[in-house]
Amino acid sequence: MSHVVQAIAATSKPEFYAAFNRQLEAVLHGERDWTANLAQTSALLMQTLPDLNWAGFYLLKDGELVLGPFQGKVACVRIALGRGVCGTAAARRASVVVPDVHTFPGHIACDSASNSEVVVPLLHQGRLHGVLDLDSPRPGRFTDEDARGLEQTVAILMQASTLPA
Repeated sequence: MSHVVQAIAATSKPEFYAAFNRQLEAVLHGERDWTANLAQTSALLMQTLPDLNWAGFYLLKDGELVLGPFQGKVACVRIALGRGVCGTAAARRASVVVPDVHTFPGHIACDSASNSEVVVPLLHQGRLHGVLDLDSPRPGRFTDEDARGLEQTVAILMQASTLPA
């Protein structure tokens, strides 16, 4: 089934994410496969969010984050919990917004063009499944409003998917 992605004209980030998340619900509707839904979500993020150079997922496997579906340049494959922005968000089980990755202690530079980052943990019933990671070449691209909107994105993704055991 094909979905038409609509351009989103919004005057605020909350308005943008409300429209984005409605599109995501439509794209994921009727599909339960975890990998397919991760792939579709990363593609929709890359297509509709301005100023991104990477959008994707790291999944928790055997106690570390392992690269999952994404859009962007070749990326780091494994990240230890507590290491870098992704590992920090996973260990804290909380979203992390980094306006300038070059000032983040232990930042892992997969793409030297990235200057800001937001990471949202994939949590379901208290269990960590991985993280959503977005990078931008624009410093200060992400705010707490982005984190809140993306937390709703993750909630939609988790509800739409049959999660791995």
